[in-house]
Amino acid sequence: MNVLKPHLQTTIWTLLEANASQREIERVTGISRHTIRAYQQRFAAERANCPGVATGSEAVASQTAPPRPPAPAVAPAPLASSLCEPHREFIQAQLRLKRNAMAIFQDLVDQHGFAGQYNSVKRFVARLRQKEPEQFDRLSFLPGEEMQVDYGEGAPTRVPGSDRYRKPRLFVATLRYSRASFRCVVWKSSHQIWAELHERAFRFFGGCPQYVVLDNLKEGVITPDLYEPELNKVYAATLAHYHVVADPARVRDPNRKGTVEHAIGHTQATALKGRRFESIEAHNEFLAHWEKNWAAKRIHGTERRQVQAMFEEERAYLKALPLLGMQYFSEVERTVCDDSCVRVAHSSYAARPAAIGSKVLVRIYAQRIEIREASTGDLLRTHPKAERPGSVVLPQDERVFNPSRETRYILRQASEIGEHAARLCELLFAIEGRVGQRKLWGIVALVRRYPAHCVNAACAQALEQGIYSYKRVLALSEGLFAQALAAIEAHASGDNGAVLTTPELTQQHGLIRDVDEYGDLFAHAAATATATVSSTTAATTTAPGSLA
Repeated sequence: MNVLKPHLQTTIWTLLEANASQREIERVTGISRHTIRAYQQRFAAERANCPGVATGSEAVASQTAPPRPPAPAVAPAPLASSLCEPHREFIQAQLRLKRNAMAIFQDLVDQHGFAGQYNSVKRFVARLRQKEPEQFDRLSFLPGEEMQVDYGEGAPTRVPGSDRYRKPRLFVATLRYSRASFRCVVWKSSHQIWAELHERAFRFFGGCPQYVVLDNLKEGVITPDLYEPELNKVYAATLAHYHVVADPARVRDPNRKGTVEHAIGHTQATALKGRRFESIEAHNEFLAHWEKNWAAKRIHGTERRQVQAMFEEERAYLKALPLLGMQYFSEVERTVCDDSCVRVAHSSYAARPAAIGSKVLVRIYAQRIEIREASTGDLLRTHPKAERPGSVVLPQDERVFNPSRETRYILRQASEIGEHAARLCELLFAIEGRVGQRKLWGIVALVRRYPAHCVNAACAQALEQGIYSYKRVLALSEGLFAQALAAIEAHASGDNGAVLTTPELTQQHGLIRDVDEYGDLFAHAAATATATVSSTTAATTTAPGSLA
């Protein structure tokens, strides 16, 4: 209780004797009603214990004022009751319906003829309203049933190649039954790193749980959804490889994975608080040491049992690990080309039974590629990965021999070059199909650099040699063109002993007109031009006279 000065205590007592309400005294003195109520109770207690004796305020006042006869005994004024008291049951029923004070006040006025103010209802409701504590159900799990995973922040660690320290990402995986945890720090995260950390946790525990609870970070969940969340493909494939089911928590609901949240906080506050590490390897070594010597040997506060003992009990219920680890991949979308292949890393792979022009998913592994249906993800084809760019992984019996408009256009251009060029291109297409169509384009394009008869002769030689290749035709065309240039130069320099003379121009021909005809034409054109100039000059000289 606030200790007031003597004159204020005397003022409060005087007003109370005059049956003034606490609210009125507060308005007059500016003292809080809580303090006024406390002094009222104090004065009443003093008078009840010592009747006829001055109260505390009167004793203080007597030090400065002469004594006066005791006032007649007056009972303290009862606490003012609220106008809402007769309607207590109605107000309590409305509060159970989660209605606010304003709605209750309006119903009191409309239905019960309430004559008080809204503030009276608000104060009365505030006294009645009891905040129910939030309930947290304690979840119970069977051994080997659930594992919870999440990211946190590790201790400051030196960045490789610099003097700067940065906090890496702390990955924690905790078995829900035993609270045994796997802890590891990494500099960065990705879809594959997130899946690799799960795999390391499974290896650390020596088995797999039934399902994993995680939040909706992008490394695990691409599209959060309460009913059908979309998982990252690499992460989903990793869990499927280990026969583990993912159970993403609701958005903004961290209590569902409170065990791993507590494990991260315990790691940060106990193991890593105030520490620095010179490398990420030293950081992980310390976490492994702390888990083995301290975290696993602790007595869990809820279960009152040692974590290591509970883990030994749970180990037998974990599912066995597969013999081979997860083979990670990257996934791209490709369109099936008109040769029934897809292009991956500058190589072609057969995609049948996928239709030409359709979209397929290509999973690229370290040693193989898989072609899958885009909508369902069903496996269509598997091929060994090509060792070098430009390879064509297409069985001979799947090569397409269906000439399209483009193929017919190339063969028509080859026929314009010559008979031998057309024959060679037809043989190339018959042997290699659409895959060899680029060679046809190359042979046809040689006429841009060499005469057509040279290209045709080169194709004839290639047919005789039995080498059906664009590079062979190119080499033969270059050789023939060089020979032709050499022959022309030899003929121009007179190396054969003949006298080179300048050919005479033809003077008489049916298409060449006589010289007199050209003379008459020029004379007629000159006369027409002179007449035009004279008429223009005459019109210019007569124009001012007409204006006058």
